[in-house]
Amino acid sequence: MARQSVLDILSTADDPRAAALSNFSPFPFTLDGVACASMEGFLQSLKTKDRETQLAVCQKSGKAAKKTFEGKRENRRWRLTGFLWWKGKGVFRYGRAYQSLLTRAYDALYENPDFRKVLAETYACRLKHSLGKKHKWQTVLTEKEFIAQLDRLRKRYFTDNPRFRIRLP
Repeated sequence: MARQSVLDILSTADDPRAAALSNFSPFPFTLDGVACASMEGFLQSLKTKDRETQLAVCQKSGKAAKKTFEGKRENRRWRLTGFLWWKGKGVFRYGRAYQSLLTRAYDALYENPDFRKVLAETYACRLKHSLGKKHKWQTVLTEKEFIAQLDRLRKRYFTDNPRFRIRLP
């Protein structure tokens, strides 16, 4: 049996597929009528209740999105309360509604053909995110949540495209 390669998803990865699958990558998508420039922009936007600020953060990608609330009260508040925000409504970080929101966001990202192409190119790899946090109170997207979403979408891709008859990891 062939050994499966591991793809560590990092924005600074040498492998272009790993770098492209990072939430920092500028793969635009629309969720609930809100245009997002990247998954990182969307995720960081969840930290603010203010809708105009949220819309502005959704337009960011890469480090600009990541650093939006660095050292600011929004970054501390959600950790204390357990609540994040989407379109003016509070979403409990530890609840099913939040997981549903993440799934809807990744489903919206999946509609981007460039994202799907990169995702399909990783079919033979086991995905990991070595910089990802393990605990939900530390981050808006844990390593486990991130990889589970990507694995789910990869399986969807190969279900949607039956000409590919491969067995996913």
